[in-house]
Amino acid sequence: MSEFRQGGQGPYSLQGRVAVITGGSSGIGAATARRLAEAGATIAIGYNAGRDRAEALAAELPGTGHLPVHIPMGDSDAIRAAAALVEANFGRADVLVNSAGVTRAVPHADLDALDDATFDNILITNVRGPFATIRAFAPLLRRGGDAVVINISSLSASTGLGSSIAYCASKAAVDTMGMSLARVLGPEIRVISVSPAAVATDFVPGRGRAGVEKQAAATPLKIVAEADDVAMAVLAAVTHLRLSTGTTLVVDSGRHL
Repeated sequence: MSEFRQGGQGPYSLQGRVAVITGGSSGIGAATARRLAEAGATIAIGYNAGRDRAEALAAELPGTGHLPVHIPMGDSDAIRAAAALVEANFGRADVLVNSAGVTRAVPHADLDALDDATFDNILITNVRGPFATIRAFAPLLRRGGDAVVINISSLSASTGLGSSIAYCASKAAVDTMGMSLARVLGPEIRVISVSPAAVATDFVPGRGRAGVEKQAAATPLKIVAEADDVAMAVLAAVTHLRLSTGTTLVVDSGRHL
């Protein structure tokens, strides 16, 4: 077999493919599940505490066979069990979206308020968890020969501005980890980060829609990012960015400028 693969393959069809989405029961994860299901994918909806939400979402998605799966970011054994469950039910995984995450609003100048337990929880959930998920699903993703991992990152990774210093650090780690993984998982698996600025969800405790609108007003496009805007970027990265890997797609209305 040639060491080169043929380019010009056109869009990546999701018909008959299986997408695993961590944090899939709400926010960006749920919006992504809807978009990928509309495009033809069968969805494994990863959840931690949101089993009821995941089950309700599975019932309302277009298509059939969607499956809620317990994928807690802090438990590598449970993540491996989830990969085994997906294999047993579907026999394949073609797309992995790491959308699960956590943060806590801590003023950057208040170093003492960012205690060790909070810092560790953020790094475990936002960095080790996605790595453990990729590690567990890599054999299944490789099997198909043309898979995609999307890590939901944040503009905070490059600006150092965000809900907490630990959160910013965790997303910078995700982006760098994505570059490392793209080198070793190719050619069978692409790895792309999708990095939004503030999104109108309840992800950041205490930040209401007014705070997101204020940030959006300071951007060139002056558009409030909704969860579906990020989901559309994920869909585009999966289906059309066929030669992109180890890179970051920024979705921020130009806030980085």
